[in-house]
Amino acid sequence: MLPPLDEIPKKRKELGLTQSKLAQLAGVSQSIIAKIESGTVDPSYSIAKRLVEALEKQSIQTSRPRVSEIMSKPVISVSKTQFVRDAVDLMRKRGYSQLPVFDGNRCVGSISEKTILDRAARGEPLESLLNNRVRDIMDSPLPMVNDDTPLEMVLGLLQGNYGVLVTKGESTIGILTKSDILKVKQ
Repeated sequence: MLPPLDEIPKKRKELGLTQSKLAQLAGVSQSIIAKIESGTVDPSYSIAKRLVEALEKQSIQTSRPRVSEIMSKPVISVSKTQFVRDAVDLMRKRGYSQLPVFDGNRCVGSISEKTILDRAARGEPLESLLNNRVRDIMDSPLPMVNDDTPLEMVLGLLQGNYGVLVTKGESTIGILTKSDILKVKQ
């Protein structure tokens, strides 16, 4: 059973949709939506059903958290030309276990406590490691996702990475780590 027709404009506005956007989502004309909402036309069952289904689908999609809603910002990073000692100091000061490495505005790698400690465990003197440039020991860059990516789509990426960088257009606007995921309220 479909809800009353007067629920359509209420739900559309609640979701922040224009008549044109709802028309596009439902595969109907904008003018029919305007007529339904003004009460000048009584739509067929199939049109009303398509509108209600489009609104329900949009409601489900907007209720799923996006990475931009839980990411950490600003992105704390190091330059590839900085000393590893500087990266370690920054990680310690901020309480992070890894940092993205940038060359200008581009992420070119990552550095983590684990990488540094693994190399020390293999016999490299810690003092020597700390005096290296970050570029000499960094790992591959963190994966990147768009800011409107649904949270559940990045869970797999976090299985094999320390974090995921969040972008909007050409800009890196945040970072999402495993600890950010654990902050999400259910």
